[in-house]
Amino acid sequence: MGLGWLVFELSSSSLALGYLGAAAGLPAIVTTLFGGALADQIDKRILLIVTSVSIAVLLALLAYLDWAGIAQVWQVIAIAAAISIITGFDWPARQSIFPSLIEREDMMSAVALTTVIWQATRMVMPALGGLIIAISDTWLLFAFCSAGFFLMFLILLDLKVAPSPAITQQSTGRQIVEGIRFIMTNRNFLILITLSYALFFFASSFMPLMPAFAAMLDVDEKGYGYLLSITGVGAVVGTVISGSLQNSPRLGLAMLLSALIFCVFVYLFALVCWLGIPSAFHFALVILFLASIFSSIFMVTTTTVLQLEVPEQLRGRVMGFHGISYSLFPLGALLVGTIANVTNPSVGISISTTIFVAYLLWVLVTQPDTRKIDGRVLTEKADQAFPKR
Repeated sequence: MGLGWLVFELSSSSLALGYLGAAAGLPAIVTTLFGGALADQIDKRILLIVTSVSIAVLLALLAYLDWAGIAQVWQVIAIAAAISIITGFDWPARQSIFPSLIEREDMMSAVALTTVIWQATRMVMPALGGLIIAISDTWLLFAFCSAGFFLMFLILLDLKVAPSPAITQQSTGRQIVEGIRFIMTNRNFLILITLSYALFFFASSFMPLMPAFAAMLDVDEKGYGYLLSITGVGAVVGTVISGSLQNSPRLGLAMLLSALIFCVFVYLFALVCWLGIPSAFHFALVILFLASIFSSIFMVTTTTVLQLEVPEQLRGRVMGFHGISYSLFPLGALLVGTIANVTNPSVGISISTTIFVAYLLWVLVTQPDTRKIDGRVLTEKADQAFPKR
């Protein structure tokens, strides 16, 4: 939230927000390929300790530059890129360490709980952040974020995790190739991971451009914070709903339809912002709330299916590839920001979302194995492969 507001404040440019999104997404895509392999080779806890303290230092530097009034757009983008590089190593380790702490029949609930914690911060912090910006400035947000990552560093120092039996001595290149080969030869993995990529790159890229949409809705930094916060509220609701779906016989269909409904609400959000009707801001809040419910259902169910089916020795790499989805989230803003630069943000996100909808409809019509994923079968197979500890 702070990065987007600061860049837009310094530049007043949707394209600059696109550059920020590219910097926050593209490096992580590249480093995630190596991060997943590294997570399967070394102690995941040690890797997370290093990444957490590194991000804390970078955010502290950004807080200083902003506080001193010397921050420039290129500096903000450069720090975002550096954090993105580290995130590429952090995310696969973070995703692959969770299953060592839980039983397989609790996977959906565990993924949902993790997501609730994440989404709850999205729900509360942007609104609070908007107030902090109004009262103080963005530098204080970066200071709080730095403190948060330092706290994660302290927690990880005391976290007890059993050593993974899946550590391999293969070269990094061979591990990456092995992970790619597994995904390419397992149809559901290929479909679900590419769907996640497409949803974040094409349909969710309105989020990094939210400062521009806030300007279209004629709201200040507090209104901007509320727009981000309401997506967190909806995501928490969607996550709670997802927790009951692991054993659904129609898990695959529910997953795909939730993505389609999400896109309908994205179109409505773009339309409301474009038309500027009376009470447009309040309509936008309701639409974002509903959109986030269905986006969250899709991501929680997709993550759960992958976690239940991936072999233990490939978990870091495969979940790392899936984690690239979150790096594509800001990168898609470059595409939408480029279109918005010659039209407006609503046109940009509408065109982008249509590309995802076309792929999603193709999957719904032509991929019955994905559409008919049965949650009961997945849980039973996982219980057999990983008996209770």
